[in-house]
Formats: sequence, C-alpha cells, structure tokens
Amino acid sequence: MSGVFNGFGRSGPHAVLVAAWVLAATAPLAAQGRNSASSNAVVITLDQAQVMKLPDGVATLVVGNPLIADISIQAGGMAVLTGKGYGMTNLVALDRSGKVLEQKTIQVQGARDSVVVYRGVERESYSCTPKCERRITLGDTNEYFGSTLGQTSARTGQALGAVQSK
Repeated sequence: MSGVFNGFGRSGPHAVLVAAWVLAATAPLAAQGRNSASSNAVVITLDQAQVMKLPDGVATLVVGNPLIADISIQAGGMAVLTGKGYGMTNLVALDRSGKVLEQKTIQVQGARDSVVVYRGVERESYSCTPKCERRITLGDTNEYFGSTLGQTSARTGQALGAVQSK
C-alpha cells in the first residue's frame, strides 16, 4: 500500500488534505513560539564574550551549566557572558528576595571561520580567516590539542618574560 498514512488508518489524498489542514492551522502558533523563544535566546560563539544589560535590581545570576557558558557581573548593570562549551543552557536573573526578573536561553555554537580536518578518528581544527592556522577547539584529538596549547603557552610565557625583564 502506498500513500501517506495519517495515523487513523487512512492513506492517500484524504490524509494529505488532513495533514495540510493541520499544518496550516498550527503554523501561526509555531511561528509565534519561535519568535518569543528567539527574543529570549542569546547565541554566542565558543571562546568569545558578549556584553549584555541586566535588568534593574539583579542580585543573583544563575547559569544552568557553567561548562557551557559563564557570566560575570560588571559595574553599571552590565554583565559579560562567555561561551565555554558547545550546547544550550539557561540564565536566570533573581532579585534580593529571590523573584525571577529574567530568564534567557544561552546557545553556544562553534566559530563560523573554523575548518575541521578528520584523519580517521583524529580531529584537528583550524581558523581560516584569512589563512588557515591551528586552533584548539573542544573535541580535537588530545595530541593535537596538547601540542597546540603547549605552543600557545610557551609563546605567552616568552612574551611575559620579555615584559618582566624590561
């Protein structure tokens, strides 16, 4: 038997009409849900920071999963949100009495300029703006990650040593 099955034992053109009607009836509700969710979502790139304005009266900020995002309160009702790991978490802002002032969804995504190279199960990441250079990223092979981090740390140490010797 071919055709579209509608879950009520019918298939064919009738089921297609029923499915089209259901989609048409629910599309405005789905769009409304997406719009309200998107206004409450913050999208940030892994290893980058974003400044955001906090609601008045914030006393406590709670991040659902600090392995995904971190936030630090700054003067003047501002905060700095940093992407720490891939995925989604949430942010809740509370006043002194524990009342929820604001809730946001935080989505951390990879950099747009990244190129990932797989050699079997080995994985390496590169930042390709304007030319490709090594970049350590969550999920890279331990050897690649460690060697790139070692080079970066050595370079930073040399720069700090040069500054301290002056």
